[in-house]
Amino acid sequence: MPIYKAPTTDIRFVLEHVLNIADYANLEGFGEFGSDDLSALLNGGAKICEEVIQPLNQSGDLEGCRFDDGTVTTPEGFRRAYKVLAEGGWIGLASDPTYGGQGLPGVLAEAFYEMLSGANMAFSGYVELSEAVFAAIYAHGDAAQKQIYLPKLAAGHWTGAMHLTESQAGSDLRLIKTKAIPQDDGTYRLYGSKTFITNAEHDLSENIVNLVLARLPDAPAGTRGLSLFIVPKYLADENGEPGTRNGVFCSSLEHKMGLRAAPTGVINYEAASGFLLGERNQGISAMFTMVNDARMGVALQGLSIAEVAYQNAAAYARERRQGRSLLPGNSQSDEPVAIIEHPDVRRMLLSMRAFTEGARALGLWVALQIDLSKRLENEDERAKADGLVALLTPVIKAYFTDAGCEAADMAIQCFGGYGYVQDSGVEQFLRDVRITRIYEGTNGIQALDLVRRKLDLQEGRPLSSFFGIIEESISAARQDAVFSYESNTLARALEDLHQAAGWMRDHTRGDVVEAAGGSTDFLRLFALVAMGWMWMRMMVIAQRELTQGRGNLDFWRAKLTLGRFFFRRMLPETRLLNGRAMAGASDLMQLAADEF
Repeated sequence: MPIYKAPTTDIRFVLEHVLNIADYANLEGFGEFGSDDLSALLNGGAKICEEVIQPLNQSGDLEGCRFDDGTVTTPEGFRRAYKVLAEGGWIGLASDPTYGGQGLPGVLAEAFYEMLSGANMAFSGYVELSEAVFAAIYAHGDAAQKQIYLPKLAAGHWTGAMHLTESQAGSDLRLIKTKAIPQDDGTYRLYGSKTFITNAEHDLSENIVNLVLARLPDAPAGTRGLSLFIVPKYLADENGEPGTRNGVFCSSLEHKMGLRAAPTGVINYEAASGFLLGERNQGISAMFTMVNDARMGVALQGLSIAEVAYQNAAAYARERRQGRSLLPGNSQSDEPVAIIEHPDVRRMLLSMRAFTEGARALGLWVALQIDLSKRLENEDERAKADGLVALLTPVIKAYFTDAGCEAADMAIQCFGGYGYVQDSGVEQFLRDVRITRIYEGTNGIQALDLVRRKLDLQEGRPLSSFFGIIEESISAARQDAVFSYESNTLARALEDLHQAAGWMRDHTRGDVVEAAGGSTDFLRLFALVAMGWMWMRMMVIAQRELTQGRGNLDFWRAKLTLGRFFFRRMLPETRLLNGRAMAGASDLMQLAADEF
């Protein structure tokens, strides 16, 4: 069975040393959460993830969800585990205490969600989708809707699901056909069908709160004519408890490559009662409240699978003995050595770990900016944080999930043939994480969003702000000669990004197809520079602590070693990506469609 150890030491390092969350004690939610509380959160979260949730990961994959005449049964052990999680207060961590939530800063909740997803990605979706639904109703619901749904969601008694995709409307939501017919009592009747909908039918909770994109009869065409509706599985009775069964039904489950313990299927609306969430024809803006939350969660799924894949690959590499040592003086020995002694195995392991530790810091930094965008007193500072979140959300969603797939693939490679068979459990990581590059907006669409919308967002102020933050870190690192190589390398990479960003902004104002042709390479370039910036910060901290002899000296030495690996092996890719990003699309569009 695969192993998982929650990376609490590194998470704590990021929160306390990199993000300095103690500096925000004056903000709502931060001041009430001290060092002892952080220990309780991380240690308690690690315990439940390692002992309750993770043991169900492989068995849940093998058993999968069962469909029988419209009902879905989750794998054995899932109901008990969900009950333990709910009763322990692990659902609704960042939700408003007014509605029964814990009121934690989102950055701390995201730290727990990384552990939850690393333990069992399929299981984590039941919780994280519910958080996204809570956020949408909290932002756009009226007082009655909030009172009915939010306490139940925060307590975990009810779960949530998003209903967007239709067979003809995947990434292109303009094509949605599901209809919502107004009723005399102010409610709506929904008719139609959605596909690839996850967690809309299962047995973990008393009720499921579905948020459905649909079109009113007099709605304008395209996305401007979409509205968002609350369509619960059971209509709430006069006491706010599940009452009459609503006309929303699951007609089949998909047979998926991965995430088999999370039900994904076809949902039909047969005169289902719905309640308008927000304004008529403003469903897209309301939906993006939860989609942006979901994209942050998906990014952390990529990170979490990379972490658990790395842990298992490293453990196997320490034990598996194959081949002679290549080190001088040992090459004549006939004794096989652990494969971790072979340089190429170490290359893969270091690549995986350099990604996970850099991505953890960057992802939690973005999560902190989300908190600051909501909790800072100064309006300009809130807007600055919000702009940084908007700029970086497509970057981390795409890059973290791409790299998560690469890490899972490298883990299989470390295992060799054993990694290719089901018994190892390692191949499940790749099967599970592969969907993250597709759902909540394919990574190609994230790249288009970055170059077409986010670079020029607020007249380019978030982009300039982020560049300024990186330049400040480079200047600070240059004060210590030990970082001359790293600071110069990051400065050159930032120049690559500056140049490509200027090219992209010029072309999105004119020939957009040229920018689209290099958008994926540009996003990866952007991500590597952001990762380099975060590694620069972590290395400066590690060097300072090591010089002063504080804390775990081995931890600081390892952090410096990993940082040097990133700067020498991973960041130099920016020069190649710079050229690709500005190559345009003429070569991509030259062949006629029927020549493929």
